Amino acid sequence: LGRLANFINGELWGRATDVPWAFVFPTDELQLPRHPSQLYEAMLEGLLLFVAVRIATHRYGALRHAGRASGIFALGYGLSRILVEFFREPDSFLGYFAGFITMGMILSLPLCAVGVWLLLRSARLGK
Repeated sequence: LGRLANFINGELWGRATDVPWAFVFPTDELQLPRHPSQLYEAMLEGLLLFVAVRIATHRYGALRHAGRASGIFALGYGLSRILVEFFREPDSFLGYFAGFITMGMILSLPLCAVGVWLLLRSARLGK
């Protein structure tokens, strides 16, 4: 819901693009058509991640294994953030690191690592 609010408020918009579903945000001084990255995040981090965790917990019994549902969530959320960062405009005062890496990607890596650790720990404890 937070990302939908970002979209409505014209915040955190994406990179300039020519895709047919691009939006021109009123808060963009350049008035360029941009990726609606807020909607991408809402779909990936909200709907898709909810469905993935729900299936894992209710169909595959992830709740019977300590940390498994949390690991799926953490890894899925981190990977979703990294993926969407390819479509988001980076912070103007930071820009890119190494030409294509954004601060959002860097900050999502520890979350991915925690997710992998939880999943490995869950698999080890399950034996």
